[in-house]
Amino acid sequence: MVSIKKIESSGISERGETRISVFLSPLDVHINRSPIRGSIEGVKYQKGRFFAAFREEASTSNERNEIGIVDPNGQRLRVAQIAGVLARRIVCYAKPGDRFERGQKLGMIMFGSRVDLFVPAGSRVDVVQGQKVKAGLSVIGRLL
Repeated sequence: MVSIKKIESSGISERGETRISVFLSPLDVHINRSPIRGSIEGVKYQKGRFFAAFREEASTSNERNEIGIVDPNGQRLRVAQIAGVLARRIVCYAKPGDRFERGQKLGMIMFGSRVDLFVPAGSRVDVVQGQKVKAGLSVIGRLL
């Protein structure tokens, strides 16, 4: 299931970003894939709580791993792997300086979890609230 929210400003977001959240139930596949071709700019792990992943506060309070990716044109976006109430383990394959192709596996989260994708202001979002998406198949949006 997808949730979409415009972020005006917060500690981890740039002004005008759009957060696209994908909630993964315990029955979903929890492999996370790179949304774009690009280089890994940074990986930041943050300890946190374990609220149910569908709750709003999971985005800022739960244990997570944030991956910054820069595309060949210099556009930046972030992917946050967020642990849920059942998920207590985040696996990240990305390391700073690595290059990933669109759709390549970035990592995985065990059981019920959430992935937040932060796209820059002006990006086109091609999914709608409540839509079911599939990793490597569904087009989430486009950087402009």
